[in-house]
Amino acid sequence: MPSIAPLHSLELARFETTPILKKLASASRKLAELKGVAGTIPNQGMLINTLTIQEAKDSSEIENIVTTHDELFKEALSPATSVNAAAKEVLRYRQALYVGFEAVGKTGLLTNNNLLEIQAALEENRAGFRQLPGTSLKNNTGEVIYTPPQDLNEIQALMSDLERFINEDSLFEVDPLIKMALIHHQFESIHPFYDGNGRAGRIINILYLVKNGLLDNPVLYLSRYVVRTKADYYRLLQSVRTHDAWEEWVLYILTGIEQTAAEGIITIQKIKDALLQSKHQIRSKYKFYSQDLINNLFTHPYTKIEFIEKDLKVSRLTATRYLEALAKDGFLEKRKIGRSNYFINQSLVSILTGSST
Repeated sequence: MPSIAPLHSLELARFETTPILKKLASASRKLAELKGVAGTIPNQGMLINTLTIQEAKDSSEIENIVTTHDELFKEALSPATSVNAAAKEVLRYRQALYVGFEAVGKTGLLTNNNLLEIQAALEENRAGFRQLPGTSLKNNTGEVIYTPPQDLNEIQALMSDLERFINEDSLFEVDPLIKMALIHHQFESIHPFYDGNGRAGRIINILYLVKNGLLDNPVLYLSRYVVRTKADYYRLLQSVRTHDAWEEWVLYILTGIEQTAAEGIITIQKIKDALLQSKHQIRSKYKFYSQDLINNLFTHPYTKIEFIEKDLKVSRLTATRYLEALAKDGFLEKRKIGRSNYFINQSLVSILTGSST
């Protein structure tokens, strides 16, 4: 008999209270608005590349993997030569999110095999589900507050049940946003991996929204909300286990969706405005203007000659000339790492770091 009850055994009526339905309506509206605003950006790769790095940074920070935007953008320039361990780990989160996003796009499903691939990308190993006992969750003083399932057979049975719950809508007919909250809690309680459970669980959140058509791309970074409310996040996770307080947990997640969707709308609108302004200014000043150039500058907050060569299919000499001209006139900021130059789109960076007004 599993120590964790399957989610479909919960009573649907618990999630039909006036406070939950009211918050669900406002969260759903904001999420739909975010989806619509994101769809107005012509090149969706821009948003995927820039906003997922925000989610990766904040989700990793929850697990005390802390780095700066500057370190992350530099890491993305030359990952093979970097020695910044925290930045490498954060970018692995982004890669794991890509892995899951592509899988959901191909099949419309979010399976345990997908989750194992996500874990492999996060941790750069294929340890799979936990096979050894001993995992427990502790509070800040080192006291054990929760011991997840320890037996591999139980973990596999619970994950099989969760897979059905994720993919079979008829199993529990409740709004997907409520269902996402339940799925996240169940995954964190099963704690199926040796490491990376928190980050994998937050990736599942975004992918579940994509799977259900509530987002076209993974552009909601819910982890920012969790960073700001970290104490509440862990308190409410535990309160479900100790006091069956599902309603409080669902309200917390719905509030997070509403708030981060609203913030995402503002961020995307700022990116769109900065993109259009740069497009008009560069097009009026330079004969080498192209949409591919604009796409590059707003996909890579820090770009370099090799990126321009590849994206614009031009020679190194030509790519250098373009970037040097843009830096000379203040469209980009030129910096140096070792012997190599890189070029910063400061208007984009200020939006992503929250320093723009």
